[in-house]
Amino acid sequence: MAFEVHYRTATCGELTSNNVDRPVTLAGWVNRRRDHGGLIFLDVRDRYGITQVVCDPEHSAAAHKAASEVRSEYVIQIQGTVKKRLPGTENPNLSTGAIEVLADQITVLNISRTPPFPISNEASQVDESLRLKYRYLDLRRPRMRDNMILRHRIVKAMRDYLDERGFLEIETPILMKSTPEGARDYLVPSRLYPGEFYALPQSPQQLKQLLMVAGLDRYFQVARCFRDEDQRADRQPEFTQLDLEMSFVSEDDVMQLIEGLLIFLVEKTTGKRIKQRPFPRLSFKEVMDRYGTDHPDIRFDLPLVEISDLAGKGTFGVFNNALAKKGIVKGIRVPGAAGYSRKEVDELMEFARTYGAKGLVSLAIQPNGDLKSPLTKFMEPADIQAIIERLEGKPGDLLLFVADSEKISNDVLWRLRVLMAERLKLIDPEELAFCWVVDFPLLHYNEEEQRYEAEHNPFSGMEESHIERLDSDPLNVRAKQYDIICNGYEIGGGSVRINVAELQRKVFSLMNMNNEQIQEQFGHMLEAFEYGAPPHGGIALGIDRLVMIFADEDSIREVIAFPKTQSAQDLLMGAPAPVEEKQLEDLHLTVRPTETK
Repeated sequence: MAFEVHYRTATCGELTSNNVDRPVTLAGWVNRRRDHGGLIFLDVRDRYGITQVVCDPEHSAAAHKAASEVRSEYVIQIQGTVKKRLPGTENPNLSTGAIEVLADQITVLNISRTPPFPISNEASQVDESLRLKYRYLDLRRPRMRDNMILRHRIVKAMRDYLDERGFLEIETPILMKSTPEGARDYLVPSRLYPGEFYALPQSPQQLKQLLMVAGLDRYFQVARCFRDEDQRADRQPEFTQLDLEMSFVSEDDVMQLIEGLLIFLVEKTTGKRIKQRPFPRLSFKEVMDRYGTDHPDIRFDLPLVEISDLAGKGTFGVFNNALAKKGIVKGIRVPGAAGYSRKEVDELMEFARTYGAKGLVSLAIQPNGDLKSPLTKFMEPADIQAIIERLEGKPGDLLLFVADSEKISNDVLWRLRVLMAERLKLIDPEELAFCWVVDFPLLHYNEEEQRYEAEHNPFSGMEESHIERLDSDPLNVRAKQYDIICNGYEIGGGSVRINVAELQRKVFSLMNMNNEQIQEQFGHMLEAFEYGAPPHGGIALGIDRLVMIFADEDSIREVIAFPKTQSAQDLLMGAPAPVEEKQLEDLHLTVRPTETK
């Protein structure tokens, strides 16, 4: 790592006892200053680490005087000699903890105002909005620095892995055409073509398929993507994905490549363990039934269990009303939680209401076998026992049920499942549980808009034997789609694509697009398919989410150098922001005042 430049001959993280008596020049920031009345100690920090510098007035009065005047975050240069620390004063927590530098000369390269939050003390709680406003200071902190280094190593490892397997890194345009791909586009007005717009790419989906038509059969790109959608912890207006596509492949080919890549990344960049190899493959129906979500965390068990067939046997109104409205009753077993207080159960009920449920029904199985539940007033003991057996309940367990639509029941219970696993400490933070979710339906029906929509995107291929169902039973067409999940996050998704123009046109038609719309938005792609498009498939991995998981962070904002806030604002630069009237005139735009209601 050692390298010499004008201002330094060594970094603050490389000196060891092997360098004792070596003259060195360091440059960095004052991390901490300690004045012991005679000696002054400076901890000097750069990206590589921290080195202790000793300023002894008897050795160098000038260096001691300069040290007495510097403050935290001053940028300084130190010329001196490496010395071994006195026995008992070593710092085993630092790579440089066996040595210190005796200063001959200290030069202040730049002073610093008092930072708005501590840089050297990461334990201090700092409001995120303040950290994002001063992100260049936040990035000096070791945790954020390490996240940036991890991100670099992951991306480099991706490139190395794919390069060794014959992939070409090819850049695709940022200014594209607006086409419907699920989220709102970010639009860029054209100065040269009044009233017309470019769109920032939601993904390079069409372009990577066109690269397959071009015969460049193994493509990848670390791609910037843009979606104008509501934000959350693992979403940003702009994000980065590993995008790749291959020709002449099956679903298995793509999945095996990505499985190998992810194992390689884990072993190369983290000390974490992989729960299961090969990664389990779970059907869409299976994960929705068992986990209530298509991105399950399988580091722990706690399955969801439907009891609709048993729930209607009594006169319990909550269950019967849900079933009458064609809803379901589903439950979860929480081991060892029968002793929860009324207040604790009420908190869980309020949690369920937050996500749309009318409440929770609880059944506590006391250690002596007694039952504590409203169900005992409305159901026969044998019927309650059948429910307990369905959930494999044991003395000491708490059973929780949601009676509602299938969507709400699943949504509430998968969140409750994760909450209870956290409380019961069932989650191993050092474990990575990957799984594939497969056997997705190609389409779902949007009742509000009265039309079919793609479950993932309209380019997904389908089982050959299911093609004829497009005319008679489109909701039962299985897509050649696969999602890769890690610890409850979808970190990627892809499919083997449609490569025949007429079949692609039929899918667009099912989505209620007329011939004119199809030609306007996708004519270029359909025409390309008529020139010999090979079978092809690919995937996109979310780099931000992957780094977030590897770094043990809760938000992708912690692994992006300059992220937006959860409300899509850039606090550092103050964006979005108004622009000058002249700029609007050049773009042939006017801003319409917001209407007040």
